[in-house]
Amino acid sequence: MEAEKHGHHHLFHGEKKHEKTPEQQLKHHKHMQRLAKVGTVTAGAYALHEKHKAKKDPENAHSHRIKEEIAATVAVGGVVLVMHEHHEKKAAKKKIKEEKKKVNGH
Repeated sequence: MEAEKHGHHHLFHGEKKHEKTPEQQLKHHKHMQRLAKVGTVTAGAYALHEKHKAKKDPENAHSHRIKEEIAATVAVGGVVLVMHEHHEKKAAKKKIKEEKKKVNGH
């Protein structure tokens, strides 16, 4: 009811989102890209581990194959995230370069 009275409709009641500078964005996307790479490698390694377990444990092979497929899917999703963060990082670098040109008057 309080939110309706003031016209706010979300949790933070009108707080403005912190705008990141291009340098902060670059740092953030570099960090996220590295994390995505680590996650991708980890998921790929887990998929290989489950593939090996499926061969060694024929009694539970079906369960291991399912886990392998899920891990492989996560690894593919990780690659997509790495590519996305790389693109965002390039955009942040371009923005920094454009701002420097404006400051230098070129």
